[in-house]
Amino acid sequence: MVFPEKGIFISEKFSIQYPTFASLFLEKKAEKTDISNIIALADAEDKATENVNDTIEVAKIELRDSTVKLITSIQYKNTNKSAMASFFNSLANLSAEEKSIRILHYGDSQIEGDRISDYLRLKLQSQFGGEGPGLISFMPVAPSVVNKISWSPGWDRYPVFAGKDKRVKHNNFGALAHITRFYNYAPITDTTQFKSAWVKVVTSKNGGPKAAAYKKIKLFYGGAQAKTHVELYENGTLNASDSLVAGGNFNIKEFNLNQGALLQEFKFRGKDSPDFYGVSLEGSKGVMVDNFGLRGSSGTFFNQINFGQLKQFYDYLNAKLIILQFGGNSLPYITTKEQADGFGGYLKSQILIIKKLAPQASILVVGPADMSVKMGTEYQTHPQLENLRDAIRKSAFDTDCAFFDMYNCMGGKNSMLAWVEQGIGAKDYIHFSSGGARKIAVLLYSSLMNDYNEFTKKK
Repeated sequence: MVFPEKGIFISEKFSIQYPTFASLFLEKKAEKTDISNIIALADAEDKATENVNDTIEVAKIELRDSTVKLITSIQYKNTNKSAMASFFNSLANLSAEEKSIRILHYGDSQIEGDRISDYLRLKLQSQFGGEGPGLISFMPVAPSVVNKISWSPGWDRYPVFAGKDKRVKHNNFGALAHITRFYNYAPITDTTQFKSAWVKVVTSKNGGPKAAAYKKIKLFYGGAQAKTHVELYENGTLNASDSLVAGGNFNIKEFNLNQGALLQEFKFRGKDSPDFYGVSLEGSKGVMVDNFGLRGSSGTFFNQINFGQLKQFYDYLNAKLIILQFGGNSLPYITTKEQADGFGGYLKSQILIIKKLAPQASILVVGPADMSVKMGTEYQTHPQLENLRDAIRKSAFDTDCAFFDMYNCMGGKNSMLAWVEQGIGAKDYIHFSSGGARKIAVLLYSSLMNDYNEFTKKK
């Protein structure tokens, strides 16, 4: 009754507040969304896709009565769904492709650790062929369910995805939007000492047998001032010994594996470290799904990467679908609809860059998940989330991209409260738990396959 309504200011980040009498006793509490339909739908879809030859039809699944309007289908600006035609056509004519087709899944912390991407990979490789987890970093932002990577002292990550690293004087950051090095940037001389480093890649079978069945490794690198000696070991046995060339910004060193080992170790020695753009674990021809989980990123970094280099990556990888899943990291700083619209404009400019560099690829934009913020004593959906979702959808439609509404797929307003209560949302009321990520992945995959089946029937 006597404490100041706005609290007592301590610092820019901290203040002391007490709930008001009205918030405790008079105000209506936020109602949690009924997500029983979402859970039933995801579970039914997951079961339906156990047989990869089954045609998945969402409309035939019986749901319980609910006032929640589920939007689990991919959305398009036109009825002919042309935004995904290029990808669907490549998938339908996979035998005519000279090499594997790639799905590049860019996103923020919602997908880090290979979450969501791993399910898409598991199902697509089971149905269409292909092996390996694809392009990964020597220093991933978060541990993956498929690969565990360790490295010797001295390695460092140089990102551009959440603001360009000022230590880097160029903009050759590659498709993963960051590079790794075992030696700091510095001119070399005749007296510069040689430095040794190693990286170990251990692959588990948690991502399924296909992801662990890769048969070759491709090392993407460039920018070194001198040659670097490299050795590759499989389960401790030397596989190859060679040199990495100096210079360039798109060099590839390929190694064929001969033991079916799940432990590979790179050993490097040189006066300077190359910029390592990533390492790709691949198998026979089919579908590859690359997970680029970029914690803290808003997705507005593509304009800061060398366009020529990025185009080389997209062409070489044979990227046929690029998924962009951003927005959550910008929401805490958005307080008005105008700011939400502004972010949509920024994202649109990034999409246009990608479309220019990868004209052969379809683009699927995934909207933000429900995010709860504390309003007094309760968690509620962020007041600008729907405005941000609408702005992102507009940027997708303005650039002829497809859109997947993750917010409405979860159940819409205040759905994260129910997801947390069910154990499929994290306690921060922002992220999914591993089980929640799986359910979203199931719904996204089934939506993708529904539209693909419709496309092939029309063909």
